Amino acid sequence: MFVDIVKISLKAGNGGDGAVSFYREKYVAAGGPDGGDGGRGGSILFRANDNLSTLIDFRYKRKYNAENGQNGRGKRCSGKSAPDTVIDVPRGTIIKDTETGRIIADISGDEPVVIAKGGKGGKGNMNFATPTRQIPRFAKPGFPGEKLDVTLELKLLADVGLVGFPNVGKSSLISVVSAAKPEIANYHFTTLSPVLGVVSVGEKSFVMADIPGLIEGASEGVGLGHAFLRHVERCRLIVHVVDVSGSEDRDPKEDFEKINLELSNFSEELAERPQIVAANKSDMASEEQIRDFTGFINEKGLPCYVISAATTEGTKQLTEKIAAVLDTLPPITRYEPEPLSPMELDEIEKQKHTFSVEKADEDFYVVSGEFLLPILRTINAEDYESLQYLQRVLRSSGIIDELENRGIREGDTVSIYDFEFEYVR
Repeated sequence: MFVDIVKISLKAGNGGDGAVSFYREKYVAAGGPDGGDGGRGGSILFRANDNLSTLIDFRYKRKYNAENGQNGRGKRCSGKSAPDTVIDVPRGTIIKDTETGRIIADISGDEPVVIAKGGKGGKGNMNFATPTRQIPRFAKPGFPGEKLDVTLELKLLADVGLVGFPNVGKSSLISVVSAAKPEIANYHFTTLSPVLGVVSVGEKSFVMADIPGLIEGASEGVGLGHAFLRHVERCRLIVHVVDVSGSEDRDPKEDFEKINLELSNFSEELAERPQIVAANKSDMASEEQIRDFTGFINEKGLPCYVISAATTEGTKQLTEKIAAVLDTLPPITRYEPEPLSPMELDEIEKQKHTFSVEKADEDFYVVSGEFLLPILRTINAEDYESLQYLQRVLRSSGIIDELENRGIREGDTVSIYDFEFEYVR
């Protein structure tokens, strides 16, 4: 099964929490704080693997979680950083944010690309000792790793894309000019997935892709074309294969116009891509049919080569022309990552301190917010400085202001998950 688009979820590892610890040794009084830092959470990277040609593995595993960093320990020992999770994908895979459609990365190079960053480790209490705060009984929690849903979309890396109606001889052509062995038969849609072949011309070589047959309406989802038009997008050159003999009672000129219309409907940029026309099945066509069609193509200013894939007639001249044209064209398209929009940046910043305040009773308020969970893990209710830190967090995040807007009074109880305290102005 050829799978070229999937949706998966990624969760990078959280950073480990900093440790609260004090040095203890016989005959050493007041050794001081020695809590180490937490380790970094594992990131999720994507890497191109030329041994893969489809995304089918992602049909069976949709969630990928990296490991969390280890917590810090006493004796100034930092927690171990978690290993990164590396996911292999076929070369040419585009990674997009599922929610916005923004391009995050194009996995076409050799270097792995970080898609979800692991969280930094929290600071241990040894970092917070000062001349006036000699016994800090608090540490910082680790930062959460990035979490996002992404869409993987495979766009084949090929120099040349063969397009045309079904059964015009695209598979036959790629089989005689390269070592590719596609299925060949005298019926429509024998090719159900793109086929790549390397074509050698002298000392040069290029990659040719046999794109499954397009039909009228392909850009709107008719037939198989809608699923595979994306694979033509990267091609530097289009070779339009037409059955010049009209063996299926179709007009080759109409076929040519219809396929170009589908390319244009799918992408204006694709319609403007350089194009060579291959008038195939010439061994079955009359001189008049060949002359009529080549004249029609020449009037449009396009090169037209009369070939017969079945007998290999004209295929050498066609590949030589393709190689010559490719020498004049820029390299295969690479998609640049798209930056976050100001609106998305604002939303991310907002999510960092999203919370809710509910009045559960006359003198009882419930506060919730995911960003508070790692902070609460490090709070020592018996330590004044630790409580001061929590108070600063509640004030800076706007929670205190919201409680006051809700009418909280001195002595009322505030519950934040399993942590409760009395409100004091």
